[in-house]
Parts: sequence; structure tokens; C-alpha cells
Amino acid sequence: MFNRLTATLLASTMLTGTAWAETTVKAVMHSGLRVLDPVITTAHITRNHAYMIYDVLIAQDSQFQPQPQMADWAVSDDQLTYTFTLRDGLTFHDGTPVTAADAVASLKRWGLKDAGGQVIMDRTASLEATDDKTIAWTLTEPFVPMLDMLSKQSALPPFIMPARVAETSADEAITDYTGSGPFRFVKEEFQPGLTVVYEKFDEYVPRDEPADWMAGGKVVNVDRVEWVNMPDIQTAVNALSGGEIDYIEQMQVDLLPLLEGDPNIVVEKREPTGMQTMVRMNFLHPPFDNQQIRQAALKAIQQEPVLAAMVGNPEYYQVCGAIMGCGTPLGSEVGTETLTQGGGVDEAKALLEEAGYDGTPVVLMAPTDMVALATQPVVVSQALREAGFTVDLQPMDWQTLVTRRASQAAPAEGGWNIFITNWMVPEISNPISNPMLNGRGDDAWFGWPTDEKVEELKENFIDATDAEAQKAVAEEIQAHAIDNGLLIPLGQYTLPQARRAGITDMINSPVPVFWNLQKAE
Repeated sequence: MFNRLTATLLASTMLTGTAWAETTVKAVMHSGLRVLDPVITTAHITRNHAYMIYDVLIAQDSQFQPQPQMADWAVSDDQLTYTFTLRDGLTFHDGTPVTAADAVASLKRWGLKDAGGQVIMDRTASLEATDDKTIAWTLTEPFVPMLDMLSKQSALPPFIMPARVAETSADEAITDYTGSGPFRFVKEEFQPGLTVVYEKFDEYVPRDEPADWMAGGKVVNVDRVEWVNMPDIQTAVNALSGGEIDYIEQMQVDLLPLLEGDPNIVVEKREPTGMQTMVRMNFLHPPFDNQQIRQAALKAIQQEPVLAAMVGNPEYYQVCGAIMGCGTPLGSEVGTETLTQGGGVDEAKALLEEAGYDGTPVVLMAPTDMVALATQPVVVSQALREAGFTVDLQPMDWQTLVTRRASQAAPAEGGWNIFITNWMVPEISNPISNPMLNGRGDDAWFGWPTDEKVEELKENFIDATDAEAQKAVAEEIQAHAIDNGLLIPLGQYTLPQARRAGITDMINSPVPVFWNLQKAE
């Protein structure tokens, strides 16, 4: 009787698809996930989600070189036509084959929002599928960074979706999450802001090459990945120590001693190039529709107190005024002396008086649930107040901020004046792809500056004939961006990640990915 019951239960379990040896990785990412469309936001958590369920035509390896991913490519002798040929075995999660028409629709939607994509589309004569596996992209003039823009790992990579999904307006969020990548999004288990579940997509065919950053074979060795949101980092650290979770994407540096000496925990730097934190102002509404007042805000802030409060340990941060990153080929710190050295408060006060600032409140959105963004708004708001600004610091979770920053409403009607965000240095190291250097008004990144000068300088950068000429133009862009207040760089940093020792073979890339890794049982 007992044996018959046991056999019945075993058969029932097998029929329901529950695997006895299912391997699940539980991760605490830097933020909860609510926005699922990687085209309408540059939020890193949405990008990370997109890499789980979508694939890209070409991808950059750890040497920043474009490599085939979904497609190989060829370039015509006149450098005007790029032909991409899809590899065999590409399948969407609903079982339909990936076609060139899907890729074309995805690329066109991406090109409406991405800074680099917009520049490419300005030079596009045609973009079409010539058969089920071939995409022909013809330009009106040569564009040297073409493959770099298409293969970039962030902020808006051109992820490939089914054409029916990609035909959604670029201003409207998609509702169909059928992907082309190594994991399948489990929609029925999604709890916005709390839990995200992914399952291995068995029909995904990896490339043969070894995984190398975003390039190479995306081999999935686990059955399931769960992102569990824990806004309190102390709770997450306790869960990691207790084996309840496997991974924390961003550790708070002052909590590292709690993990030291634990043989079951590995703490390491994942981002070899680091991150930049920065202020973005809204050009549409007072007071930052006035350049002098934007300048006053820049003069009021000094990086060192921001970084010290944010990270604490100087081993993990660097004072840096370069909008394209320190340590990069195009990095320049022109115009940022008060940011990096201090002494700008009196000048800020004088600029506010000269501009006739009337005390208009500055609505500064402050995320409360992200280790890497919790302290900067507090320090920045205090610096602005000391210079004479009236600051309305409004706390909210990061996903609320990500949604609200897309609103062009007046600050008193649910809009905003300032928020602070972080970028990977590779995202900002080139002026063509740097989202903060987009001056296309309503088509620009959140903040919506209309800046014809920066667009002209970017054209000059594209036309530059060698690295020396490009660097000279990049320095002009740096000086102009600081003068016009396109952003206020707050410095560079890196936050370590922490994982259980049983999680091995994680790819050491700026973007956290879950293919290739192994979990010991």
C-alpha cells in the first residue's frame, strides 16, 4: 500500500513537470523590476531583464570588438551597405523562427529612441529584409561607428523581438514578452517590483564560441533564475550568509566586513571599467530652463562629499569630471574644476542672483531602495540649499522614479526638476552613444534638452579622420556639455558583488548575466 502510494505521488510529480533536481539561482539585483520594455527606458534593471530573454544581432567581446551573435555581416566596398545574415536555429519562445523581418522591425523601433540609433537612422537610405535570413542596411554616407553602435552592450542594445511586438509605438510599452534569448520570462509568476522568474529556454541554440562578455555561446546551465527584491541591503546580506539567496549584484561597501572570513561567500568587483554617477536636470521647466541656473547648480556641488557618502572607501571611488569617463580615450575634465576641487558656492550664489532666481522649488526625486543611488540626492540637495536653492526632496522607489522621469508634466503636476542616475563607463565613453549628449529636444533622453551645438559637434566627431582629431572634438563636447549643463558628473565608482562560493563561472562583464554560470548542489 505504501509503495503504491509512493509510486502514484512520484508519477503525479513527473506529470506536473516539477523536477526533483531542478537547479535554481536566487539573486538580489540592484533594483526591483517593473518596466519590461527595453526600448522605452535606459534603466539598467530593464536592460538586465532584456538580456535574459532577448538576443542581439552582434555583440561586443571583452576587447570591445563586435562579434557575430544572431548574425554574421559583410560590408560593401563603398562602406554604405551592411548585409546581416541570420544563423540557423534561431527561435522565438513561442516556437516561431526568427526572421529578417523581425530584426528589421526591432532595429527600426530601437532607432527611434537610442542616441546612436537616431544618428544611424539620419544616415539610412533603406533598411529591409531581402529574404527570411538576410537584412540589407544601406546608408547615405559612410558611418565608421556603425558596428560599434549595433553591438554596444548598453544603454539601449538593439534587442530582437517578433515583428508583431516591435511594431508597437516606441512611445508605448510592449505587452508581449516573447523573446529570442536563452531564458524565457515566466509572466504568470511576475510580481512587479518584487519577484521576477526566468526559465531556461531549451530550444535556444548557443553559438559555438566560448562566452566572452556579451559575445560567444550563451550556454545556460541552470533551470531557473529568480530575482528577489530586497530593498534593505542588510536583509540581503543576512539571506546570502544563510544560503537563502545565491547572489547580490551590488554590495554596500561598509557592510563588507560582515562577509569577510566566510568561506561560503565570494566578494569581487564585477565592473572592470567602473560606473559614473551624475545629475540630470529638466530643461523644460523652471528653474532649469535657464542656463545660468543650471550653471549655479553645477557650481554648488562638489564630488568628494557625494562619493564619500555614497561609497565611503576611496578604494572604490574616483573624483572625475570627465563626462566620457576618466581612463577612456576621450576622457577630458575641462570645465569641472569646482566639481573636482570645490570652491564654487559663492559663484553659484552670484549666478542665482544674476539670473533672478525667485525661490522656485526644485523637485529632486530620491530613490530609497537602491544602494548605488540612496545617498547622492541627500548630499546634492544639501549643497543646492547652501547655494540658495529651495529643494523639495521627494523619496520614492527606483521603479517609480524610472516611470516618473518619462513625464514632461510640470514639477507641481507630477513632473520633476532633477534626478540622479548611474551609467557604466562604456555606455558614456563615446559622444555618439552617450545618452546625456543628445540635444534633440523631445527625442532626447529624459530632461529633453534642445541643443543644436552639441548635435553639430557630434557631426564633427563623426567626420574626424583620426584619433587625434576625434579627441580634439571630444574635448569641445566636454566643454560645451558642462557649460550648457547637459549633466553634472559626480565621479566614478565601483560596487562589489557577492555570491555563494557554489556559484562559479560567472562572466566578468559590466552587465550581470546568468548564462555560463554553474551552481553546485
